[in-house]
Amino acid sequence: MSAPVEIIPRLSQVINNPSRDELRQLAHPDEITTEFGSPTYVSRVRSRSAKLTKNSIDDPLTAEDQQLIERVLKAIPDRRMIVLDRQMGRDPQLRRHCRMIISADYARIALGWSELLEPASPDEAPDFLTIFVPEWEEIRILVDQPRRTTYVLGTDYTGEAKKAFLRMWMYEVKQAGGLGLHAGSKRVRVRTAGGQLSEVTQLFFGLSATGKSTLTIHGLGLSGEAGTELIQDDVVGLLPDGRCVGSEGQGLYIKTDSLSAASQPEIYRATVQPTAILENVWVDRRTGQVDFANTELTSNGRATIQRADLPNAAAEIDLPQVNQIFFITRTPLVPPIAKLTPVQAAVAFMLGESVESSAGDPTRAGQRVHVVGTNPFIMGPPAEEGNRFLQLLRGNPHVECYLLNTGRAGEGENSEDISVGTTIALLREVARGALSWQEDPQFGFQLPQSVPGLEIQKYDPRRAYTTQEFQVRLEELRVERRAWLEKFPGLGEEIVQAVY
Repeated sequence: MSAPVEIIPRLSQVINNPSRDELRQLAHPDEITTEFGSPTYVSRVRSRSAKLTKNSIDDPLTAEDQQLIERVLKAIPDRRMIVLDRQMGRDPQLRRHCRMIISADYARIALGWSELLEPASPDEAPDFLTIFVPEWEEIRILVDQPRRTTYVLGTDYTGEAKKAFLRMWMYEVKQAGGLGLHAGSKRVRVRTAGGQLSEVTQLFFGLSATGKSTLTIHGLGLSGEAGTELIQDDVVGLLPDGRCVGSEGQGLYIKTDSLSAASQPEIYRATVQPTAILENVWVDRRTGQVDFANTELTSNGRATIQRADLPNAAAEIDLPQVNQIFFITRTPLVPPIAKLTPVQAAVAFMLGESVESSAGDPTRAGQRVHVVGTNPFIMGPPAEEGNRFLQLLRGNPHVECYLLNTGRAGEGENSEDISVGTTIALLREVARGALSWQEDPQFGFQLPQSVPGLEIQKYDPRRAYTTQEFQVRLEELRVERRAWLEKFPGLGEEIVQAVY
């Protein structure tokens, strides 16, 4: 178990662990009620303030930072504050007590965050503490890891509360010999090519807006004895013995832009329940009508939804082992799916190659980006994460790894959109073990020779370019990838040399 939080401020005006109904009532002045009977709120800040976040592991807190913390600790005792206690994780080794202290005027943030985690006893000392003061005069997020405390100041974005605790939890998973991963997990039951009922477990890595939640939750078009179960949507811990433990046991914090019953049926059904809590989603204030396609407020609309409202959510959030890992990208030179060796999977982990979304840095939305482990919340040397990931794979040789492009194959008029339906078909056939693989000498990894019911050849990105143009583009991409990997001192040389 971790050590408890060292400093817990004494408060004179406390609303201690209010119920959901009490929180909604406190937040009523900010509420717009939707046609579904659920509350929706509009925040001043509509994405994470990544550039204003500092963690003490990678960037020690200065005397000025400590003075700011002292000012906060002196200011909040005289303010009306909400205190909430929640539990992160269920595994006995990695279960942690989280306490948030937040200004009562921002009860809507407390409401959204409290629905993600299961209740914890307020009589126990917390393992992690977040002090959230949205009305502070400047935006600063200070992560004091040795004291297991995060200070979130000047922003009213609910995602900061969620990630404050997950960041701490992932670091402790690493200290326990595993890795905290920004990944979703699911269980899939399928009929194999031979007709036997089989069960596989899957992990999905991906930055926000690349399809991680969609693919983690999707039913893959399976029915009857076959089907899928959501285990965990956002953050898991992969341990040396192959177990995969979950973090959030009650709710999910999902993106809502372009959400529809056709493209994401399971998520849509849960989001239109009265139990959902919407944030920065366009709603007609007169009628309460919701328009998920309207991005007037932001393209980073969010909703807290309940696991209980998802038809395929499992009762448990932990897996005894992982069978398949998928790295989601939107790089146009990548085929829809490729099979990777363990060292190539470590390359994919370190590259974290995709496009930026409005959830991360809105000013760079749509631009190519690299984020190690597709995880913006790593504390400590990134090379240590890559080396540990390869070590975990080699300790669990049954794990298969894949690269998954959910964007477009190629660029220009001859490119091909990779629809959700195409990706779902690929995932279903991989789970069935129905694909035969052959190494492609140009790409350096394995590609499927055929896919039942799918004309896979039309998604070959090479079709969008001349032979010479593609070779030049691919070589430029490899040079860029290698340059990225060489930025991390201590990263295993075999990983750098395996760049594809």
